[in-house]
Amino acid sequence: MIPDDWERIESVVEYETGWYTGGYDLLRQPDGTEKRYYWAELPPAAVVVARDGDELVMVEQYRPPIRERCLELPAGIVEEDDVPRGRRRRGGETAEGDAPAGTLEPQGAVPPEAYERAAARELAEETGYAPGTVRFLEAVWASTGVLRHRRGHVFATDLEPAERALDTNEFIEVTRVPIDGALDRVREDPTNDATIEGVLLAEREGLLD
Repeated sequence: MIPDDWERIESVVEYETGWYTGGYDLLRQPDGTEKRYYWAELPPAAVVVARDGDELVMVEQYRPPIRERCLELPAGIVEEDDVPRGRRRRGGETAEGDAPAGTLEPQGAVPPEAYERAAARELAEETGYAPGTVRFLEAVWASTGVLRHRRGHVFATDLEPAERALDTNEFIEVTRVPIDGALDRVREDPTNDATIEGVLLAEREGLLD
């Protein structure tokens, strides 16, 4: 919701890639001046802190945007089928400032169970481990200066072998990291915010003791 001292004059979609949407909002600022604020919108994603005994199951992959190979938590997009039927948006319905009609609900309204379902699926597909137990930790907005993208962190345990199902653009190596050194390990360059957030949240909840 826009505060009373900000006014959105128009919202423009400039391009769609099939992966994300880019555009801008023309806003009247509190001092009366107008400015375009550019944004890129991505679907919400689940990030998985997967514990197997005294280790975390993580992945290593090359990230072309930063031209670096990264150690990360498994993660993936929340799909429509992950959202309970009564919480899905119907085509033709849009709310002010939300994603186009036919997509999921506003990202801030994605329920915890949708993140949990996405986390279980993505963990199995990326690592070959299916969790027997998943627990939603927290959802956060990412890079709020430019992105409309929300990530839900999920803790997964009771892992069992499963069949991997990588996408054609996924070249992922599964890596196990000892829990007692996990926080130090994920702080080594190059690292990313989603991975550090997930490990910190799990540690804060006492799940890495």
